[in-house]
Formats: sequence, structure tokens, C-alpha cells
Amino acid sequence: MASLTLHPLFPATAPGVSTTSTPSRDILRRGTRRLTTTCKAEPSGGNSTLELAAGAAGLASSSVVAWSLYTLKTTGCGLPPGPGGALGAAEGVSYLVVAALIGWSLTTKVRTGSGLPAGPFGLLGAAEGVSYLAAAAIAVVFGFQFFEVGSLPGPLPSDQCFG
Repeated sequence: MASLTLHPLFPATAPGVSTTSTPSRDILRRGTRRLTTTCKAEPSGGNSTLELAAGAAGLASSSVVAWSLYTLKTTGCGLPPGPGGALGAAEGVSYLVVAALIGWSLTTKVRTGSGLPAGPFGLLGAAEGVSYLAAAAIAVVFGFQFFEVGSLPGPLPSDQCFG
């Protein structure tokens, strides 16, 4: 019976490398060091209904905020009040939802070291990212509005915009 000898890639005298021989083959083993990783993030198996609702509301709110910012930049006014004030109310609530998502994300980041979980279908993670983009756009458009006009429009409809 012929014996098969494998030549190791690393010499046997290298630190942390040893060879163990068996009658039928030579096995190369490297010294291993176990790495332990601790993740303080909560598992994504949390309240998936809440995560789904928050993700959907965050994405919808971010789109309303984007529409509002576009309208503010092009007309100098926010969204019109709409029927019964519903559109203006949706605009105000959307800004609050974006702020709440960013607050939730920052709180989770400080507490666990990572952001919000992705949630079902990745909606919560997407809403978190889009909320940060919306916050950056808010800062830019509000800055332009303040330097061009000298003020920001108030939260209630005024005669200047919808008189």
C-alpha cells in the first residue's frame, strides 16, 4: 500500500502551524484563535407589525415631505391646505413622522450601537435611510428659503401664500 504525503503550504516551523500525521495521510492544521463578536442589536424578530407600519408610514411621509420641499422651493409656500385642510395636515404630520423616525433611529443607535432593524420587506430600514435624506433636503431647502426670502413660511396658511 502506497502512502500519500501532502506537502504543507506553510513550513512546519512557522509559528502556530503544526502537522499531525496519520498512517494514511498528513493533515495541515493552523493555530486558530476564536474571535467573539457581540452584537447588542435587537433581533429583527421584534414586533413585525409595528415595523411594517412604521416603515410604510415613513416612506409615505418622506414622499410628502419631498413634495412639500419642491413646492416650497418653486413657489415660496408650502402645500396648499386642500379640502378641509387635509393636505396641509398631511404635510405637517409627515414632517413629524420623519422627525420621529430619525429620533427612533438615533436612540436605537446610542442604545445598541446599530440603527433600526430592516423590518419586514426591508421597509423600516429603507424608511430610516430616506428619512435621513429628507432631513438633509429639509436643511438645504430651508436654508435657501431663509437666505433668499429672509424667513420660513409659518405652519398655518397665510394670506401671502393662500390668501
